[in-house]
Amino acid sequence: MKITDACVFPYPVGDSSVRRFALEARSLGYDSLVAADATAATICGVNIIPGVILVGVSAKDVQSRAKKSRGTGGIISVQMGDNGFNRAVAGTSGIHILRGIATADKQAFDHVAAKIAADNNTALDIDLSPIIFGRGHLRQKAIHRYLDLMVLHRRFEFPLTISSFACSVLGLRAVRDAAGLCSLFGMDEIDVQAALAGVSRVMVRGGAAVRVI
Repeated sequence: MKITDACVFPYPVGDSSVRRFALEARSLGYDSLVAADATAATICGVNIIPGVILVGVSAKDVQSRAKKSRGTGGIISVQMGDNGFNRAVAGTSGIHILRGIATADKQAFDHVAAKIAADNNTALDIDLSPIIFGRGHLRQKAIHRYLDLMVLHRRFEFPLTISSFACSVLGLRAVRDAAGLCSLFGMDEIDVQAALAGVSRVMVRGGAAVRVI
């Protein structure tokens, strides 16, 4: 089981090289990273998985990009929009992760979208950066959104991933610290371990169907 930080931004978007991220991640307990616009590699025992994040594109463009990226071995993430957009993206083959629920509207991801995500093995990402760096209302909003997400996750069992969204190695957090932050919205150790392995789960093409309760 891979322990993966599902999104980091190495240089030139961030200020740290891929190698520096890999070295730091290994010391913090990770064995793989999804790095935006990076090349697939294994650095000091840490697997670097290329990542693409689609922001502000239409559902049609998301489908087109998913088709073009099929078979590349990378992780394609899409920033959330409104409820209709999220339902469409959650059901798009080739899309691995939906991001941005911490800042989305409360109705942006409902039980219908959750069912679609579960059936399509599409993960919802828990971005820890609003918890680490956010203050006041923004931090509270993120915690409430993650609490709502966990309710839907326990009912429909769609995959989860955990991201630091770090642009610097200083933004990375140890696996133990990530577990502590996730406990703020009700994730226990088993939940956290499953979410840290979520990238491996969504990369399995044609995996077993998700059981819905």
